[in-house]
Amino acid sequence: MSTVAKAISLLEVLGSGAPEAALADIAKVAGFDKATTRRLLVSLIAQGLVEQDETTRFYRLGAGLTRLALMREAQFPFLRMAAPVVEALAAETGETVHLSEYSKRGLITVQVIESTKANRVSVQPGDVLPMHATASGIAFLAFTEERIREGILARPLPAFTPHTIDNVETLVEHVAAARARGHSTGSQGYEEGVLSVASAILGADGFAIGTIAIAAPRVRIHKGDIERHGASVAAAAREIGERLFGRLPGQKRA
Repeated sequence: MSTVAKAISLLEVLGSGAPEAALADIAKVAGFDKATTRRLLVSLIAQGLVEQDETTRFYRLGAGLTRLALMREAQFPFLRMAAPVVEALAAETGETVHLSEYSKRGLITVQVIESTKANRVSVQPGDVLPMHATASGIAFLAFTEERIREGILARPLPAFTPHTIDNVETLVEHVAAARARGHSTGSQGYEEGVLSVASAILGADGFAIGTIAIAAPRVRIHKGDIERHGASVAAAAREIGERLFGRLPGQKRA
């Protein structure tokens, strides 16, 4: 693993647990020795990406990450353009709605509006969603470039629940169905008791750059709900794409 990759892994450790952590705990989770971990943290502190409390000596993510995020958002305002649509869809459906963006690391959750109902699905910002086991992943595969899709289909398909799609043939069928419908459905593939509906957000070239999904407890969703949510999530995905790039050639509003 390169030095850069090791440093990034420390940022991920700090971002996935408690707000602050001790050196020994960070090293243990990252799988590095304490000397290596300390050296990397010192470098990250110098760049403002990590901070250390002077009293407790605990480490936390630094404000420099916010600066980088704002720079990225200024150049490509994905979250800013999508946020009002995500909020409106959550209000309309009363269920958890989450937005994901694709990068080489995978399909990463960047915004979540959780349902206000007591029985609700919880999704964490920063989650990397498995392509074969989630409605979001299948929706993305339906509209991504062929080279990306083939690369993902060539990977192992680990089972997260007894309902996870774990063979390529079945996955290809689900992807084709999602492309024909304009949205995907996923039932308990990643977490038991959860049903999701998702649609791909298309870039200027017509290929998926991310997804928007509705996730709800399976016991609360019926056939009519799936069809209604599917239409709503597809419309939301189109609106986000239009906010970013304008209407694509040949695209019609439902």
